[in-house]
Amino acid sequence: MDSVTLDPVDLRLLHALHLDGRAPFSRIAGVLDVSDRTVARRFARLRAAGAARVTAVVDTRGLGHAEWLVRLRVPPAAAGALARSLARRPDTAWVTVLSSGTGIVCVLRAPAGRPAPLAELARDPRILDVRAERLLRHLMDRRWFGRTSALTAEQVSALRPPPAPAGTDPVGAAPVVLRDLDRRLLPALAADGRAAYPGLARRVGWSESAVRRRLEALCRSGTLHFDVEVDPALLGFTAQCLLWLTVVPSRLAATARALAGDAEAAFVGATTGPHNLLAIAVCRDEDALYAYLAGRIGSLDGVERVETAPITSYSKRVAPAP
Repeated sequence: MDSVTLDPVDLRLLHALHLDGRAPFSRIAGVLDVSDRTVARRFARLRAAGAARVTAVVDTRGLGHAEWLVRLRVPPAAAGALARSLARRPDTAWVTVLSSGTGIVCVLRAPAGRPAPLAELARDPRILDVRAERLLRHLMDRRWFGRTSALTAEQVSALRPPPAPAGTDPVGAAPVVLRDLDRRLLPALAADGRAAYPGLARRVGWSESAVRRRLEALCRSGTLHFDVEVDPALLGFTAQCLLWLTVVPSRLAATARALAGDAEAAFVGATTGPHNLLAIAVCRDEDALYAYLAGRIGSLDGVERVETAPITSYSKRVAPAP
């Protein structure tokens, strides 16, 4: 990633795109009180530098897929190349390298009811040990605070997408079945969530109107949403850490809710295995991370054990449906 410094307009633009990744630049410009050209130019600069991009995220659980949290122990010299190799796999949702390069954590997707796809990993001579737990449930609905704190409440209200029409509530709806169009469309949107409809239509070989209708249907069903990938360090947050927590079962739900409300929390999920809760904490620096671990995490009732692993880098953050 090229060297990039974010100013207040950049920060507000990124917050706006977190609210609606495909919002027209003209709409964003009106709320931010800048020109359309300024918004388009700012986003093009950030995307070209690798600092930010809008991407499509698919809820594969609604499509009959399970997620496996896989932890790999590897020699430090092999971590980077192996992480990049894992990132190229279509069944990985995210891949991160832990501190000192001695570990990789990734999420693998597989059809529900089948074991984790670990056979290929077990044969790789670079991998010294493999551990896999089922990621049972995502327990955090909101976005990480650091990415969504640049706009006023009035600006957020003006930019938030309109609610779905009556009768289109995805809760309780039948699972979505992917079509041939989707299998072409979703990878294109994962690469560029703001791709224009004419370009998407040419790429997938369908009409522009068909692409538009299908994208809207996938969003209404909750199968598809758009997110913004951005390095927290650009926002002034330099300490990222994976937290594996062992929580008394009777306190699991309450602990998850408490963590999900923290400004430091970027992800909270329930897992199988010796640790039943996984969280990702993002803090300003190591001192702030220490204060969060010693103060907030240490005070949570029902937490019996915590294992921490600082995150060095991400090789992949999201992926299209397999």
